[in-house]
Amino acid sequence: MRPKCVILQGIMKTTFSLLIIGTVWPEPASSAAGSRMLQLIVLFQKQGWKITFASAATESEWSFDLASLGIEKVAIQMNDSGFDRWVKALHPMVVLFDRFMVEEQFGWRVAENCPDALRMLDTEDLHCLRAARQKAFKEKRDFRLDDLYSDTAKREIASILRCDISLIISEFEMELLQNQFKIDSNLLHYLPFLVDEIDETITKNWIGFEARQDFIFVGNFLHEPNWNTVQYLKETIWPLVYQKLPEASMRVYGSYPSQKALQLNQPKERFLIMGRAENAAKVVGQARVVLAPIRFGAGAKGKLLEAMQCGTPSVTTNIGAESMCGSMPWNGIIADSPEAIAEAAISLYVDEKSWNQCQQNGVAIVNNRHKQSLFENDFIERILSVYQTVKSHRQANFLGSILLHHTAASTKYMSRWIEAKNKK
Repeated sequence: MRPKCVILQGIMKTTFSLLIIGTVWPEPASSAAGSRMLQLIVLFQKQGWKITFASAATESEWSFDLASLGIEKVAIQMNDSGFDRWVKALHPMVVLFDRFMVEEQFGWRVAENCPDALRMLDTEDLHCLRAARQKAFKEKRDFRLDDLYSDTAKREIASILRCDISLIISEFEMELLQNQFKIDSNLLHYLPFLVDEIDETITKNWIGFEARQDFIFVGNFLHEPNWNTVQYLKETIWPLVYQKLPEASMRVYGSYPSQKALQLNQPKERFLIMGRAENAAKVVGQARVVLAPIRFGAGAKGKLLEAMQCGTPSVTTNIGAESMCGSMPWNGIIADSPEAIAEAAISLYVDEKSWNQCQQNGVAIVNNRHKQSLFENDFIERILSVYQTVKSHRQANFLGSILLHHTAASTKYMSRWIEAKNKK
């Protein structure tokens, strides 16, 4: 039975039961992906939806306390028919898969046991784009569009086609999916990072230019683009900057630093590996410049949005800034060559007038391109609309139905074989 909808504050609202299946338990203090998931959860709770969060991963000490939000947490297992009985009894109206790998594991089970449930995929970023750029980088050549056509792309695009809605965090990726992979726009929904407006109350509490010092980079060390950036900073960028600014330090924060990362700590060169930041916003808000020369990756960069929220200008690459500011001036300087990146970092660090203008650019980007209120109503209305017309929506996406049929047929028997083998 479809839930009864009512009009409230100009938008349809309904009490949905929502199941989120996560690759990991959210760690908003560790990664942008964790922050993104928490943003979505808060948005869904704002609608009064009943949320269950399930994951086959092991919780860490940094996992967010979902129970504090009144969210039911359920540990599940892969290749386990017990999930089928559980999800059928739960009978969610909407299921959100966190990354395509989760949809591969559990999507066919959800479709089989909860056929009326709307299936939604949060891509986080396009993994095939990130992998293609990384491959081109390692081969020391420019990225080409034909790099995209990998096994990862086949899996990821198939997952998008099997789902009713896929959330895309980057406008560049929206265009890529529609123009390069010919994905129907009816299957996609652009949803950037969603944050609160930066108002005068917030800006009044920011530390001024003179009271700030040092450069900073924040990024989960387990994420390959971040680790590569740290190496690039240490080996190439920082020596150029340090030569001109010997009193400044480069502070690198991030969760899960490896022994290799810790060995890059060089106090004599003022290159400091600080480890996990207990309060990332605090240390970013005390730094003068975020230095993030990202050489490959995809999606949107949470660390650069956080810089804007903290009033801290940044120096990054075109890939780092991709899709975040549109046609608006950047919250700092965008450069791609080592010499240009170092020059930009030095210039921004010493030029107070330019620094203040870049800070204001960041405020404008947040308030015009990432403010939650700009996107939440359209997003919820899209979910409700597709949910109420899901049969015709799926008929229009017949290719997705074909992929779901064959995926279920092949994956089901492999999963059953693994389950039987594990019981021996």
